[in-house]
Amino acid sequence: MTELDRKKRRRRRRAGAILAFLVLAVALTWFLESQATTTIIVVRYADVADGTNPASSLTAAGRRRARELARVLADIDVGGGLDAIFANQNLSSQETVRPLAERLDIPVQVVDSKNVGGLRDMLRTEYKGKIVLVVTDRDVLPRLIRRLRGSEDVPAIADAEYDNIYVLTIPWYGKVKTIRLQYGEAYASKSEPR
Repeated sequence: MTELDRKKRRRRRRAGAILAFLVLAVALTWFLESQATTTIIVVRYADVADGTNPASSLTAAGRRRARELARVLADIDVGGGLDAIFANQNLSSQETVRPLAERLDIPVQVVDSKNVGGLRDMLRTEYKGKIVLVVTDRDVLPRLIRRLRGSEDVPAIADAEYDNIYVLTIPWYGKVKTIRLQYGEAYASKSEPR
């Protein structure tokens, strides 16, 4: 074997090693990106005049709460913010997210939140690694959280209770975490003093 042949073999080995490294780096980057943590924020629509009718418009207190939700969630992620906003077909849900959607210049996507399984599947596949907000009815909210494998212990939501924010972090591997926060004017049950 000549010196020229040895140099060609060394170059081919180096090129092969570099190519293998690049393929591995791209594959690893793709894998880690595709396995990112998804964050889903779930809230009930803001205060309505008839607490049992989500087709109602928001009250003055509800409009204040919607502005407070926009203030609280506008900068939720220091690096990027919300990726999508979903509201069910009810007027109260859409009015609740309007100030936030306008502030962030994100369109509100209207979904049928009664189809909890379909909503869950769409969120987990199309929004993997994203941060999304879902505004829905008080009866759908705990079911959606459970279907996303969040807490099984979400307490029942009273007719006049509008102040909960549930944050679900869904890692690519491991347990889903559910955090409950409150915002705006605090809810006080009839048994609690104000």
